[in-house]
Order: sequence, then structure tokens, then C-alpha cells
Amino acid sequence: MLDEPTEGLAPVIIQQIGRTIRALKEAGLTVLLVEQNFRFAQRLADRHYVMEDGRIVDMIPADRLQANMDRLHAYLGV
Repeated sequence: MLDEPTEGLAPVIIQQIGRTIRALKEAGLTVLLVEQNFRFAQRLADRHYVMEDGRIVDMIPADRLQANMDRLHAYLGV
């Protein structure tokens, strides 16, 4: 489980963390990533869960993410 691993870090370190997470996935390990940096998480996640007030309110599989960007933007307020 990784909770906000990119917070406050330099871009070069964030890239290395992304490579490490990808390597863990390729090795068959499960990674639970809690991350507000959506652009970072988008490239790594198989599923995207949206939480509000500590509860999961939606799940979007990675292969359906582009088709659901409007829905995701409504959650994120962008």
C-alpha cells in the first residue's frame, strides 16, 4: 500500500517511483495506490476508485477511463 508516494517530490523522483510501481506490477504483485496526482496514477492503475467522505462512490476500469472522463471530471471538480 502506497499513500501519496509522489507528494512533495521532484519530478525525477516521481518518475522513478512510477517505474518501480510498474516493475512490481509486472512481477505479479498487487499495489494499492492512494494518490491525488491523477496523471501519475492514470498511467499505472488497472482500476480507479473514487472516494468521497471516506467511502468508495465509483470505480472506473482503466480500459474505460477515456470514455468516462466527463464523469471523472465531475467527481474531481475539474
